[in-house]
Amino acid sequence: MHQTGTESTGDWYGPESATFGDRVAAAREQAGMDQKKLAKRLGVKLKTLQDWEYDLSEPRANKLSMMAGLLNVSIPWLLMGQGDGVEDPGDPATLAPDIADLLTELRDLKVQISGAADRLGKMEKQLRLKLKGD
Repeated sequence: MHQTGTESTGDWYGPESATFGDRVAAAREQAGMDQKKLAKRLGVKLKTLQDWEYDLSEPRANKLSMMAGLLNVSIPWLLMGQGDGVEDPGDPATLAPDIADLLTELRDLKVQISGAADRLGKMEKQLRLKLKGD
């Protein structure tokens, strides 16, 4: 895990230091997205994302999974501050814009593929049910 001084990224955004909403906002900012852009990519209303970041509500499992993929962090890190998360905000390590854009596009494609796999599974289940009924 990345260390800066005596603090680690796990401690900086851990349960004692940050809330779920704090971690979502930090990961979104590190990914170079504003709230509107992330909400659009997740397929939710801006108000819904704001409620998550302000700790007024939490996403369902499917949106949490999509968010982790888009923001390149682990689900346990988003929920509890443990696992793979964002760099310590004091660390100036940043990516070149063209690399960041490629990573964002890659994450978007990963989310689309995951969504398509979910839809495929649901359609297969529906087909099996219809075939059994005939």
